[in-house]
Amino acid sequence: MSTAVRMVNITKTFSGLTANDKINFEVKKGEVHGLLGENGAGKTVLMKILYGMHRPDQGQIFVDSQEVRIENSAKAISFGIGMVHQHFMLVPSLTVAENVVLGLEPTKYAYLLNIDKTLKDIKSLSDRYRLLVNPKAVVSTIPVGEQQRVEILKALYRRAEILILDEPTSILTPQEVESLFEAIRALKQQGKSVIFITHKLKEVCAICDRITVLKKGKVVGTVEKTQTNSDELAEMMVGHEVLYTFEREHTTPGKIILQIENLNAFNDRKLPALKNVNLGIHEFEILGLAGIEGNGQTELAEVLTGLREPKSGKISFLDETITKISTHERMERGFANVPEDRQKTGLVLDFSVLENLILGRQDKPPFATKWLTLDFPNATRFAEQSIKEYSINTPSDHTLARYLSGGTQQRVVIAREFSRRPKFIVASQPTRGLDIGATEYVHRKLVEMRDQGCAILLITADLDEMLALSDRIAVIYEGRIVAVRERSKANELELGLLMTGGKCE
Repeated sequence: MSTAVRMVNITKTFSGLTANDKINFEVKKGEVHGLLGENGAGKTVLMKILYGMHRPDQGQIFVDSQEVRIENSAKAISFGIGMVHQHFMLVPSLTVAENVVLGLEPTKYAYLLNIDKTLKDIKSLSDRYRLLVNPKAVVSTIPVGEQQRVEILKALYRRAEILILDEPTSILTPQEVESLFEAIRALKQQGKSVIFITHKLKEVCAICDRITVLKKGKVVGTVEKTQTNSDELAEMMVGHEVLYTFEREHTTPGKIILQIENLNAFNDRKLPALKNVNLGIHEFEILGLAGIEGNGQTELAEVLTGLREPKSGKISFLDETITKISTHERMERGFANVPEDRQKTGLVLDFSVLENLILGRQDKPPFATKWLTLDFPNATRFAEQSIKEYSINTPSDHTLARYLSGGTQQRVVIAREFSRRPKFIVASQPTRGLDIGATEYVHRKLVEMRDQGCAILLITADLDEMLALSDRIAVIYEGRIVAVRERSKANELELGLLMTGGKCE
C-alpha cells in the first residue's frame, strides 16, 4: 500500500516541556492505524499538529508524498484530513443534514439551501459508508451513536481521505461500537485511511491493521496487529506488565448501607431525570450503574451526595433518613464522592496539593488549631503521608493542582476521599481520560475499599470496567432502573440492549 500521510521528526514543546520529540509516524492508504499512549504521551498533540490545531517547532508532513504546510484546520481539510473529536462539534438545534453541510451548503436561487440536493448527497454518503442516519432528524433528539455518524459524515462530505477518530468508543454501547466498526471497515474498503486513538486495547486489536505506541513524547514502536497482543501493547505503553484481572478477597455482601426509595428528581432543564428509583447498596459490595450518558446517572450521583434536591422519595443511610441533610453533613457521616469531572467539581485547580487533600476538613482538628487557623505542621505531615501512600506524582505538596497530569489529579481526589475512611462511596466515571496504568491503580483502590467493608456505587460508561469491578449491576434507562443483575449472570450484549431500552427475556 502507498503512503497516505507521513510525519517526519515532528517536535513540539510547550513552555520548555517536550510533548513530541522527533516523532516519525506513517499511515498507509486503506489502513486503520491505532495510536496508543499514556496520558501525556503526546498522541493528542501529534494529531492536533496533523489537523492544523498546533504548529510543530520542527519536522515535516507529507500527504500523498508531497510536503505540505498545515497552518490551520481549514488547510488540513483542503488536504483531505478530517477529525472527529471526542466531544462532538454539532449544533444540537439543527438537523442532521444541516450539520453535515454547514459552511458548504448547496444553494439554489443564489442563497436558499437546496434541500433536495443536500438530502440526496447525504443519503449517497450514508449508503456508501454504512453510516445510517435520518437526515431530517434534529441532532438533539438522536442517540450519541448516531451523532458520531453525523460527525464522520461531516468529514466525508468535505472529501476527507484521512480520518482521525479521537476516543471514538468512549460513550458507545457494545452494539453502537460494532456499528462503528462496520463503518470503519467500509471506509477502509473504499481506500480511506483511519487513525484510531483509544485507551481500549481490545478494540485496537479488533479493528486496527497496525499500531503505533507513544511514551513520553517518543515513538516506542509500530507493530502489525497480527504480530502483537493486548499484553505486549500495554507493556509498551507503561513500561511494565499490566494485570487486567486481580485476585479479590471473597466477600459476602453485608447489611444495606444506603437505601433509595421511590426517588424522583429533575434535571437542569426542569425535566424528569429520575423516575421512582429504588436501590439498596450493601457493605462489602460494588454496585455498578450502567447506562448511556444522559439517562439520569449524573442526577442520581448529585442527589445522593446532596448537590441536587430530589422532587420526592427517601434516602436512608445506616437506617437513618438523610434525604434533606447537607453535603457536608453526609460527608461527616461517612460519605465520599469521586465526581465525574475531577477538574470542575473534584479539585480547586488553583489550590495546592496540600490544600486539596484537606479540603472539607480544613476547619477541624487535626488540620485546624483552636483559633481556627490552619495547623501547617499537621497538614503537611498528612499531605506527605498521602503523597507517599497514594503515589501522587508531584514535585511538592505546594504544587498547584492544575499543573498535575489527569491521572495524578485523580489520585489526589481519591487520596482525599478514601483517607476519610468512608462507609459509602459514589464513584462517577473514576477512570475517564486516564491511561492504562492510572486506570489499573484506581481499580485496585476501589476493590481495596470494597474489601474493607465499604459500599460503593460505581457509575461508568465503560462496560469492561463495570463487569470487572461490580458485584451487582443495575441498568438505568430514561431515569428508571430497568434491571438489576448479579455480575456472574451479566454480559455485554444484554447490558447494551437494556441500556438502549430493549428488553431481555
